[in-house]
Amino acid sequence: MASTFFIKNNGDSAFPKKGHSLATSKRKNDEDLGGNSKGRAKKPNSKHNEEISSESETESTAEQNEREGEDEFDETPQEKKLRLAKVYLDQLREEEEKKAEQVSFETELVAGRLQEELLEQKGKLQRCIAKDLLAPDASEIRVLRGHQLPVTCLVISPDEKFIFSGSKDCSIIKWDIETGKKLHTIKGGRKGTEARHGGHTTQVLCMAISSDGKYLASGDMNRAIIIWEPDTCKQLYKLKGHRGAVSALSFRTGSHDLYSGSHDRSVKVWNVDENAYVETLFGHQDAITGLDCLSRERCVTAGGRDNTVRVWKITEESQLVFHGHGGSIDCIQLINEEHMITGSDDGSVSVWSVNKKKPLSTVKVAHGSFGEAGLEQPHWVASVAALQNSDTVASGASGCSDNSEVHVWACGQGFRSLQPLFSVPVPGFINSLEFSTSGKFLVAGVGQEHRLGRWWRQKEAKNGIYIIPLKRRSAQQEEPPATE
Repeated sequence: MASTFFIKNNGDSAFPKKGHSLATSKRKNDEDLGGNSKGRAKKPNSKHNEEISSESETESTAEQNEREGEDEFDETPQEKKLRLAKVYLDQLREEEEKKAEQVSFETELVAGRLQEELLEQKGKLQRCIAKDLLAPDASEIRVLRGHQLPVTCLVISPDEKFIFSGSKDCSIIKWDIETGKKLHTIKGGRKGTEARHGGHTTQVLCMAISSDGKYLASGDMNRAIIIWEPDTCKQLYKLKGHRGAVSALSFRTGSHDLYSGSHDRSVKVWNVDENAYVETLFGHQDAITGLDCLSRERCVTAGGRDNTVRVWKITEESQLVFHGHGGSIDCIQLINEEHMITGSDDGSVSVWSVNKKKPLSTVKVAHGSFGEAGLEQPHWVASVAALQNSDTVASGASGCSDNSEVHVWACGQGFRSLQPLFSVPVPGFINSLEFSTSGKFLVAGVGQEHRLGRWWRQKEAKNGIYIIPLKRRSAQQEEPPATE
């Protein structure tokens, strides 16, 4: 059987010969299919080379990882503990440095705020804003018209979104500052017609709004003080007690205590939350024309033709009397707790300290004069305003001629001087001035007549409200540092 296994069959052996390989059979098959055997032979070789290269890289990576593993394996427990301890210490050091930077920043912030609050309480806070202010272009000034008779008073809401204005036409209008549109009108009328309109029955002379925007107060010629809800303009109640026209109102900052000044020469204190009268202060010898207060339990008043400014200390039940102007003192406003600005019909503007009986600085004939040569008369200063806790104030003249203006002033160091910054032409009697809390704009209430009388009338003037933007030199609106 063995010999039979190796016997050729028809001249061919049962298995291929030694030189007859599988590659030869593959080549013959490729030739039978009409392929190019030369090109076909390269592809498997190329593929085979690639596979070998890949295997080499894999082997190299494996060897590298094995070596690294050996290195790690060679690290002793003590060395590993030391390495981890160093990493932990580095992390702690970074965290402590970050905490130290944050604490330093917070400390500086708190220290700055405490210093500012201390200066404000002492009445010595004076933010240096005036040096960066620029005169606005005439095209940037907006005029709101709606009152039929002269605007006598106005206030700006604490959020700077609304203006409330009062007029000799007995009405109060709520304005949207952004759009300039009237949002609400509280109409007035003659005495006895309150059931039809719910407003004032005579000229509105003064207004005030609480620092939280909860209450709006207005006073009129008929001795009435009406308390309103600013959001809805709904009347809440009336405060009665004065025996003369109510000419000045102011809420104490941070509270709902209301101070009122009247032509009956008295100052009254009210608690608006309780709808209650508190007390009456006497001392002025003439009609009170202006009043203001901040956070302390005291107020300042202008006494008209008694030529005095008075500081009323409510808790001490005492008053300080100041003399300086040569004519009727018609307007007053606090700059901070210790300083105030006043205006008079003698044409002068004065800055006072509550610690000195005479003005710290006075500008005479601040708004120029009018009349024939040799008979010139100074323009009356009908209104003043102060950007609280800053060095910027403003004054408005009466409409004695066509060139009535709003003047913006810079207070010098320690409020010992007044330097003019720029003027804005506003035709008419500038009966009321108010800075926005942020200092971004100044609002003027203008009319054809003086708010306290009808000595003369300027027909060319228009009754309305002027919104005057206050531009800054710097693009950044950051508040400058406070100085003492």
